[in-house]
Amino acid sequence: MRPGPKAVRAVTVGLLVLIVGLVGLWAAGGLPDGGETVRTSGRYDPPVWAGQTVPGACSGGFYARHADTIVLTIVGHCATPGTSLRDADGRLIGVFGPLAQLNDCPSDRLCSPSDILTLALAPDRIPWGHLNLVDMGAGGYRTLAADAGPLRCEDIRVGDTVEINGREHYREGMVIETGRYEHTTDVIFPCMVVADIQVVTGDSGGAVLVNGAPAGIISRELGGKLGFTPLAEGLENLDLVLCATPDCDLSPARAVQPTALATGAQSDQ
Repeated sequence: MRPGPKAVRAVTVGLLVLIVGLVGLWAAGGLPDGGETVRTSGRYDPPVWAGQTVPGACSGGFYARHADTIVLTIVGHCATPGTSLRDADGRLIGVFGPLAQLNDCPSDRLCSPSDILTLALAPDRIPWGHLNLVDMGAGGYRTLAADAGPLRCEDIRVGDTVEINGREHYREGMVIETGRYEHTTDVIFPCMVVADIQVVTGDSGGAVLVNGAPAGIISRELGGKLGFTPLAEGLENLDLVLCATPDCDLSPARAVQPTALATGAQSDQ
């Protein structure tokens, strides 16, 4: 998660207004209860990156479709729109799309409905037949129901069960607060949800499930606890459809994906 000062005390005005600093997920640190947890299932080829670490781009959230292009959601602060992402051998992984932004925002600030942008995947990086899965590591693969849409901020309640799998470390907890996030030196989010789950380096961008449903993107560390932004608002802002069928109602022949000849600066994340 994004670097910055340590969290300061939250202030309540009507709805909880989260005025908190940031402790970067780039900073050194670890969870007191260990690192990776034991997987319960194997990996596909190509792997399902929803819920898992994406080389060079933090963690993947969920697969989605923009018109006829398959994308993977990535946290906004881990990539630069318009740049390409390549692996250690120089092969294209994908091209980053636009950042979710709100027009109704102070002129000197950035406002976003969710901490999200897209990674349009190269053809050989798409796990066809598995696009409706989220790999929760020790929590197993989760299949998104075809009729279960992504959750909005108002769908998420204090006490709801939360699951994440950043850095191959499966954790669960519950929602403890929701409210507007308006730190003076950071992006303004209309909704930030806080859960009693510890987060550290590398968790950013990972999928958040609430009561088993696709709910959000791991976005901030708030006083040692998980802060995530809601999924539905971010998808709508970027005109994305969540993949809730194995091939996301598309096919390899119809998909329009970036190729190895894609131009643009390489990501330095």
